[in-house]
Amino acid sequence: MKLLSIDPGKCKCGLVLADQVKRKVLQALVIESELLVNHVIDFQKDYSELNVIIGNGTTSELFIKQLDFMDLQVSVVDEKNSTLRAKERYFDIYPTSGIKKFLFREIIISNLNLDAMSALVILEDFSGFRYDFSSTIDTKTWRK
Repeated sequence: MKLLSIDPGKCKCGLVLADQVKRKVLQALVIESELLVNHVIDFQKDYSELNVIIGNGTTSELFIKQLDFMDLQVSVVDEKNSTLRAKERYFDIYPTSGIKKFLFREIIISNLNLDAMSALVILEDFSGFRYDFSSTIDTKTWRK
């Protein structure tokens, strides 16, 4: 079964598609919010057994209503502090080394888009375990 985790936002949304059985992230990206439904439709075409997990934050109610017609199982997850936890998860995946160890983490990560990492945190909260990344994912260029 595939899980699609969504970190909803007013301007952009983070998405993470994962294989629950293999515990592996297959795709991760950040999209403009108005493109969310189209992306979910595309994922549903590609994966017949797709469940959606969405954070209960900004604009989630609007997106849940928009996805209602698609006959998907949609689970709503508390996303409290997901952005803060996404920063920590980022450094789990990309530990600092060299001189960067001595810099404030906010300096290193301030320009990065953490919406997909927030979607990962939401997914991991829902599943109760951490996911590994497919070797084909370049997590530093998620913005689409």
